[in-house]
Amino acid sequence: MAARFGGGGSDAPVVDINIVPLVDIVLVVLIIFMVTTSYIVSPSIKVNLPDAATGDPTEPSSLGITVTADRQLLLDGEPVTEPALRERVRAAKLANKDVICLIAGDTDARHGDVTHVIDLVKQEGVLKFAINIDHAPATPVEPPAP
Repeated sequence: MAARFGGGGSDAPVVDINIVPLVDIVLVVLIIFMVTTSYIVSPSIKVNLPDAATGDPTEPSSLGITVTADRQLLLDGEPVTEPALRERVRAAKLANKDVICLIAGDTDARHGDVTHVIDLVKQEGVLKFAINIDHAPATPVEPPAP
């Protein structure tokens, strides 16, 4: 029995590939992806990071710790208490010896609060950490007036 192209008879097997349904499905999935990514990105935490010209790019971090201007601690974007933060850092250290913490402090956060978070991370055995900043152009330092 020979196959005929184009479906000439009702008993003939269908040998043509119809890609129209595949294209329709791919376009629908693409539209859904485009719509949902805007919702995923928009609910972010607004932290006014300090500017620095000499900051180096950081490696992907295992833990993201944020100190807000109102002295709130956030771990990976979720509010956390200091004991819970210690527990999560300790658990991450046990799971992976090369834990990296990326610490972000709001421009209006107290220096002591950011220093306390750095000390907390070091006490739990994490020695690799970075301070998150926004890059700014280097400005020359003017000598003090005589």
